[in-house]
Amino acid sequence: MAVKIKLKRLGMIRNPQYRVVVADSRTKRDGRAIEEIGLYHPKENPSLIRIDAERAAYWLGVGAQPTEPVLKLLKLTGDWQKFKGEPAPAPLQVAEVAADRHVIYEAAAKEALSGGDTGTAATTPKKAKKKDEAPAEAAAETPTEGEG
Repeated sequence: MAVKIKLKRLGMIRNPQYRVVVADSRTKRDGRAIEEIGLYHPKENPSLIRIDAERAAYWLGVGAQPTEPVLKLLKLTGDWQKFKGEPAPAPLQVAEVAADRHVIYEAAAKEALSGGDTGTAATTPKKAKKKDEAPAEAAAETPTEGEG
């Protein structure tokens, strides 16, 4: 039986999410798998690639052949270089932890209450500029007493 390490597609239309699976080469793309050894979400920024290095090394050691896309993923994670005895690649880029919206809101509220400008934070720079120009234009249009 020929065993392949391949991608199993999940997700919705225009939002692909893959599982890295070990399966018989004769099974369908999304068919029955022997074992799931990883995840690949290409739409995230940066892409999420999580592969169980120990299981990937085991399956490569017993003769499983990776498909071309999986081979690229294994090279990115460094599992292929470890299996072949080559030097490891540069580390993967990791997504930053997103700040909690509730914490950001609380910090902004405290800043506004502690002595921040009142009213200026709620206006956009464009509207603030118009407010500053309006009194100057009104003063220029009114006739003075000497004119007439």
